[in-house]
Amino acid sequence: MLLLREKVINILLDNGLEFISGEEISKQLGISRTAVWKHINVLKEQGYDIESVNRKGYRIKGSLDDILSKENILHDLNIEFIGKDIIHFDSIDSTNNYAKSIANDKLGGTIVISEEQVSGRGRLGKCWHSKKHEGIWMSMILKPNILPMDAPFLTLVAGASIVKALNNLKINAYIKWPNDIIINGKKVCGILTELSAEIERINYVILGIGINVKTLDFPEDVINIATSVHKEGHDVSRLDIIRNILSEFEKLYISYVENNDKEETLNICRKYSAIIGKDIYIIKNDIRERVRCLDVNENGNLVVEDENGHTKEIMSGEVSIRGEHGYV
Repeated sequence: MLLLREKVINILLDNGLEFISGEEISKQLGISRTAVWKHINVLKEQGYDIESVNRKGYRIKGSLDDILSKENILHDLNIEFIGKDIIHFDSIDSTNNYAKSIANDKLGGTIVISEEQVSGRGRLGKCWHSKKHEGIWMSMILKPNILPMDAPFLTLVAGASIVKALNNLKINAYIKWPNDIIINGKKVCGILTELSAEIERINYVILGIGINVKTLDFPEDVINIATSVHKEGHDVSRLDIIRNILSEFEKLYISYVENNDKEETLNICRKYSAIIGKDIYIIKNDIRERVRCLDVNENGNLVVEDENGHTKEIMSGEVSIRGEHGYV
């Protein structure tokens, strides 16, 4: 039943602004015109603005920019496996939690996306505010054939793909290593990577991505450090952002996992870094240390120089980072 509905909406999407008759759809799919009508009604309930006119048929009437259905996201998107299976919710506690609950039974590349999270989480267990229809709240289930010790680099792959996608859309976004995306010095996106593994084998990686797209009002505890795409003056749809991310992520993921090629990911992370060349504070166990950020090395670790001129590596997950005069 679901497969037929996907085919119905894809026929409408392929037809653009032109009407197509219920008879023609029924012929293409080998179903009755009554069945076509029933599928159309379900699609309308899902948010599609479909116009029906006697003797003309059906066509998509309204904007598709805010409909995050599998069919809408994947339509004419040239990808191999990332997002080939998309599970969409209206509301959920946490996309990461649900992804973990189904990960063993799903193929790598499966995506869980929700219009709202009521218990969204960020790094270090912090709350992530995820209001309905205001952002992109999604998790990817990945099953890379790499060693568990190499999994943290996937956070950089995600960060590089997101910042590249946003810049493709003319949004000047930067990376605050290792997992925050910044616009105008404020956080617009966070990445939460969770791993299930044995000693030398990964069972799955859950890559959670939260992006503030349309949010204009933020809670008091984050009002000075958080922003959104629209708040920064960019009228870009959630759909365009997701489609760009999936395309960029798949390229970088395949390069890393299948070809052990980190170069493009590292180049993007360096080019769009919000902290390389700056003085920052690294915070561990409430102890703040002022350092100069020098680079991101080939392992994805941050290279810094302390006030005594000593150089050291910082691994992701060890510390939090703040700018010398603010968030970044």
